[in-house]
Amino acid sequence: GTFLFILAVGLTLNMPVIWILVFRVKRWNRSTIFLCNLVLADITWILTLPFLIYYHLNQLHWIFGDALCKITRTIYHVCYYCSIYFVTCLSVDRYLAIVHPLKSLWLLNKQQSLLISLSIWAVTSLASVPVPFVASTQICPDNKTICSLYVFSSSTYITLPFSMCCTVVGCLLPFIAICYCYCSSVRTLQKTGLHHFQKRDKLTKLMYSVLIIFALLYFPYHLSRNTCIFLRALWPNGNRSIENADTVFFVEVAVCSLNTCINPLFCFLAGGDFRDQVCKIASSYCHTKTWRSQQQRTSVYPV
Repeated sequence: GTFLFILAVGLTLNMPVIWILVFRVKRWNRSTIFLCNLVLADITWILTLPFLIYYHLNQLHWIFGDALCKITRTIYHVCYYCSIYFVTCLSVDRYLAIVHPLKSLWLLNKQQSLLISLSIWAVTSLASVPVPFVASTQICPDNKTICSLYVFSSSTYITLPFSMCCTVVGCLLPFIAICYCYCSSVRTLQKTGLHHFQKRDKLTKLMYSVLIIFALLYFPYHLSRNTCIFLRALWPNGNRSIENADTVFFVEVAVCSLNTCINPLFCFLAGGDFRDQVCKIASSYCHTKTWRSQQQRTSVYPV
């Protein structure tokens, strides 16, 4: 049910965003590049959802083969961490623009932003290499084929250090960087006077949005994932606590996937040019609707 919701709402929100970024925003800057990559990461994962939706509707019986199972699980892992990194890049972009406005022009230009984006995709993909080796199809006693997550693998000597490393590098460090950027930015804006109040207010909203997303989506997901693997390492034969941890993790996977529906919010909060284009489109739509309404009234009640 959650995946169906994400497929419908995620595509509905992200496709117009990518259209506006590509076709309506004329002057691309570094934030536009990061926003575009954030949306691309979300759309890429959303496009794998039909396979997972059918898999769950088919009572966890995977019919698409081992290769597609590995690809689907790997795409989720890559896009999930790309999403976190691009949100972090947007935070760094805001930090540089506010705290180091002059230095930011040469510290992080468009070419460097593009290079950073490509590096994030490359490094995240390289770091996800273990996923297809431990996530694969398995045949159950009832002849049902499941597409297992690496979290449920018995190879905990691989999955535990891998998951812990991803937690530190892919979640904790970006969160610390984001907190530093936003705190420094707000402190700088407080010193500049009342004429930056509106800018500070927008930045504060963006900061709180990121903190809430980390608190509700990213941290619980990593905690439940590490717990599942840790319990398997302690009790390889399995027990009741492992089953409970697995259930919690399944819930967290569904909840955490909602970030693909929430990330378009960053486009509106962080992208000034994007926000301007949305306002122009909305204004144009309202103007057209008002004009048509007046035309209809004129035709019904001619002067």
